[in-house]
Amino acid sequence: MRTAKICLAGAAAAAMVGFLAAPAAAAPTDDTTTTFEVLAGTLDIVAPATADLGTGAPGGTITGQLGTVTVTDSRASDDASWIASVTATVFQTGTASPPETVLPEEIDYWSGPATATTGTGTFTPGQAAAGDAAPLSSVTPLTAFTHTGGTGGNTAEWNPTLVVNVPLDSIAGGYTGTVTHSVA
Repeated sequence: MRTAKICLAGAAAAAMVGFLAAPAAAAPTDDTTTTFEVLAGTLDIVAPATADLGTGAPGGTITGQLGTVTVTDSRASDDASWIASVTATVFQTGTASPPETVLPEEIDYWSGPATATTGTGTFTPGQAAAGDAAPLSSVTPLTAFTHTGGTGGNTAEWNPTLVVNVPLDSIAGGYTGTVTHSVA
């Protein structure tokens, strides 16, 4: 009988060691809280550094494209609307006497349609067709292009045309002025 008790005690001890050494049960799922941040960028406009519109005679017109103007909106806004506008300085040659100047109001601007866009929202040219061309000003900005609605980032490109209405009293020379695009 004593042998049976020792065997039973040994079996119980072996069972207890096996129970304590068993691996823990794994949870069927586990969660990881994960975060990230979307950074707000800027609203920028880039226009060509120089442009040559060509030649023309007094009383005639000189027509040429300025080159690609690009608006990049990386503000990551819930309202990605913006307005691009354009102004110009007086164009001058020589000593800038009256016959050596062409006023901004004598130069018509035509944005034309977008040549490329990205993002959501509505892109609208300020002057969609040549017949919509409007005179520039050194004081009052002319709307070149707009974007309304949409969210996040977007871009727009266009290649505006300038039509210089050369005054009849203009003298010969190379005229220089500045066309300025801005966006807000």
